[in-house]
Amino acid sequence: MKPFDELRHSWQRRSPAGKLPWRQVVPGVVVLGLVVGARLLGLFQGLELKMLDQLLRWRPAEATDERVLIVSIDEADIQRLGTYPVPDGVLAELLQTLAVHRPRAVGIDIYRDMAVEPGHAALVETLATLPYAIAIENILSNPPVAGPAYLPPEQVGFVDFPQDDDGFVRRVLLGSPNAVGEFRFSLALRLAETYLQAEGLTLENGLRDPWAMRFGATEFSQISPHAGGYVRTDAGGHQVLLNGRSGPQPFRRVSLQQVLDGSVDPTWIEDAIVLVGITSSSAKDFLNSVAVAVDSPGLVYGVVMQAHATSQLVSAVLDDRPLLRPWPDGLEYLWIVLWGGVGTVLIWGVRSPSWYLLTMGLIGLGLVGVSFGLLWLGGWWIPLVPTLVVFSVNGLVLPGFYLYDQTLRSSIAERQQIIDQTYSAIHNGPLQTLALLLREAEPASWAEARPRLERLNQELRDIRESLPAAAPPESEAIPLHEQLWNTYTATLARGEQDFPGLRSLKLKVVTFEPLSTLGLSADDRQGLCQFLEEALLNVGKHGVNVTRLTVVCQATDTENLIQVIDNGQGPYSLNTSPAGTGWGTRQAKQLAQRLNGQFKREFSSAGTCCELRWPLVVQRRLGFRGLT
Repeated sequence: MKPFDELRHSWQRRSPAGKLPWRQVVPGVVVLGLVVGARLLGLFQGLELKMLDQLLRWRPAEATDERVLIVSIDEADIQRLGTYPVPDGVLAELLQTLAVHRPRAVGIDIYRDMAVEPGHAALVETLATLPYAIAIENILSNPPVAGPAYLPPEQVGFVDFPQDDDGFVRRVLLGSPNAVGEFRFSLALRLAETYLQAEGLTLENGLRDPWAMRFGATEFSQISPHAGGYVRTDAGGHQVLLNGRSGPQPFRRVSLQQVLDGSVDPTWIEDAIVLVGITSSSAKDFLNSVAVAVDSPGLVYGVVMQAHATSQLVSAVLDDRPLLRPWPDGLEYLWIVLWGGVGTVLIWGVRSPSWYLLTMGLIGLGLVGVSFGLLWLGGWWIPLVPTLVVFSVNGLVLPGFYLYDQTLRSSIAERQQIIDQTYSAIHNGPLQTLALLLREAEPASWAEARPRLERLNQELRDIRESLPAAAPPESEAIPLHEQLWNTYTATLARGEQDFPGLRSLKLKVVTFEPLSTLGLSADDRQGLCQFLEEALLNVGKHGVNVTRLTVVCQATDTENLIQVIDNGQGPYSLNTSPAGTGWGTRQAKQLAQRLNGQFKREFSSAGTCCELRWPLVVQRRLGFRGLT
């Protein structure tokens, strides 16, 4: 069975009633908790705002809003006038020309807190006859910029836009207290209010939401500091999300000179909202917005942004154009949890890796499509980035860990099976023969051999317990130096009974200190214990007149060391070299090679030294491991 299928089917073998195994569910729950926590901390805010911009740009182009006309004073107009700022007399002439064609509202998106001669008196006189003309102020700058002192408050609107941490505009401020605590309204709201009065609609408090602003049945509720992807944003004043009009030509646009020359179709002006503003790059009246389609990516003229804000209000009231609005917080996090759960359990229902990846891809695209559709058709801003993250991690990354866990468990099971089969072969072969021999032996003829055969019988039966046991992956292995100490004590307890080299010991000098286990596998640790056991038994088998045994297990700054030294004389002459071809020697050399270390056995008149050294493994930067 393939690993993927093994993973998918394993829970059916291990879990009752078809329940998912907790080992596979817990990591998914942990990832889900981390994603939810990261969103609560605002770690996804930047990505969510960028995704909102992208979804808004993907919308199909909308029809041009013919209720709004932009009169742009561009660089050519300024060069033609030969001066900047635009004189008051030119603005007065422009307003008088527009008034002939009876617009419903005119917004002058040019600061006039001070007179700009010539023509100041003409501008004051003209504005006094145009109650639908709205001038501007700035209430959030430091210092603020006041509106024209000769106009009443209802003919002045502020042009401040709240900006996000990245400097981009995604919200519209409809009303806010100024520096002295007076509640002021924005230019967009003043223009919408003036335009909608002709429709019999006035600005009132909301019915469903008493804190909302309302025209007719349409309410503009203020957003919270945690609206949508925002986390602890400054939601002071009355703010709504900006839903700019999509498409390359959202509004009609003419130049100052075209209006003064009379070359503009009068029907474009009649009953329209006319916005007058600077569109010259030298004036630097820009706002940053990616969601609004403009010629210069990310840079939107202030007057164009005011047109989008005004059109948004009027279109919502008269055309039922959707307002951007987030889901309630509880529903947002329920959505994230739902798809995090789908990513966790999806693997149990798909039969092959190719179908699984295809399903993952289709669901991911479906999430993007649902988010886009809800935003486009209903104005709903739902959490897409954290949903995709938790779904992808639980659906693509965690199965890798599950496969590793399953492969590890299968390997352990196979190893355990080999151990059981080995012991079964011993039990069913030599043990049975030996047991029969013991039963048939005559006590008189076997007086000396019988105790040894009894011990041999018991040792063969103890092989099952002495073979390396397979520990479950979740259990913590005891420290290596403690494993080695246990091997040392068990070997001496057994060897002192039968091995003459160990029975004659008078002095034991032992040092067992913590060793570095970084990079060691379970098989490596078992091999080190077997190396120590083999070295001790060699002392018992080959040592002559051994009275002192020194065992050292410790780590230096650069390497680990296991050393066994005795003071006996081995079976080899000092003038000859040992062959070193026994099973234990071969195993020790293979272990040293696997650990990039050195194995050494030395014979001298002072005794025998058997040691294994291997370098420490250290963690390198960028996640790589190397040797010291």
